[in-house]
Amino acid sequence: MPLKELDPLLHSQLRLAIVSLLVSVEEAEFTYLKAETNATAGNLSVQLQKLKEAGYIEIEKSFKDNYPQTMCKITSKGLKAFDTYVKDIQHYLNLKTKK
Repeated sequence: MPLKELDPLLHSQLRLAIVSLLVSVEEAEFTYLKAETNATAGNLSVQLQKLKEAGYIEIEKSFKDNYPQTMCKITSKGLKAFDTYVKDIQHYLNLKTKK
């Protein structure tokens, strides 16, 4: 089986961390993602926007107790991309162990 190119969108450490977290929860608040990934607010915002533009996540902005709240959740397209990425990584690892 030929080597597949890894999804460049998910091959970023922060974007992969975001999607990995969102796979395991129904939705996550911006502050939770920021704390879990140890990212700056600015960098997290940029990476979330890239994932949203690719259709991998949905972002819903609202207010809670007069404070802005940003909720993120993975889409079916994002879930499929993540599953494919994991399988491709496993394929790479299997090649390494066969040598």
